[in-house]
Amino acid sequence: MTGSSGPTGSRGPTGIRLIATDLDGTLLGADGTVSARVRAALDAARDAGIATIPVTARQPIGLQPISEQAGFTDWALCGNGAYGVHLTTGEQLFAQELPSDVQHELAEALEEVLPDLVYASVRNGGELFVAQTGYAELSDISDHKRAPETMGGVPRADVLAAPSLKLTIRHASVPIPEIYATLMSLGLTGFEATLSGAPFVEVMAAGVTKATGVAQVCTRLGVDSSQVLAFGDALNDVEMLRWAGHGVAVANALAPVREVADEVAASNAEDGVAQVIERMLAS
Repeated sequence: MTGSSGPTGSRGPTGIRLIATDLDGTLLGADGTVSARVRAALDAARDAGIATIPVTARQPIGLQPISEQAGFTDWALCGNGAYGVHLTTGEQLFAQELPSDVQHELAEALEEVLPDLVYASVRNGGELFVAQTGYAELSDISDHKRAPETMGGVPRADVLAAPSLKLTIRHASVPIPEIYATLMSLGLTGFEATLSGAPFVEVMAAGVTKATGVAQVCTRLGVDSSQVLAFGDALNDVEMLRWAGHGVAVANALAPVREVADEVAASNAEDGVAQVIERMLAS
């Protein structure tokens, strides 16, 4: 795929039945909220019979206020595609967990190269957050949409003892890209790792990406990948934009995301997602 130079570089998709969109840095503006223009575009798409689903690294606790702003009421994908949940009925469509033994192997190998990393485990449909002692001290409420003082702290062994929908890794001083690069250089298998722009590395079960999550929702709804319009900005969106019938990177997206996109739209601050949806509906 090749990206166009701007939001009007392509007339865009036809026959779209599902819009899958990242949130932070993509759908949300610089203030982290859904603009009136974006909400209007999403409502217009839904009125036209097009499903709209959020596809995010967030957990339900962080997705809820955005869903209210955006009007999301159907399926949602959390944890970078690790699990799907219906926002109205609470039905869980699927959940894919990272096994405990893989977590232990990963942590032991990393410890030999980067000592003093700290971990947190997301479990039970995103409702349970188990953080290692010292993790909360490095966190801000915006990191996980959880107040650090509520995270508690347990030994690392307890964090790794049960399967995780998502395992996060951070360090007091080592930059996140360095942690990610180190992890990917170890030659380990059995997991997927990515970056969402948050201040930690995110690790999921093998084969789990936003693309695989959207594919499962599409199977449920009887939608083909060619009928999917997807939006993203970060490394964890690459597979989804490559898989979708029409993948759109916002202008503020990272270079690897823009490179795989069919189109580069205006930035999130300029309501790029809304601009593309408006154009699609007008055509």
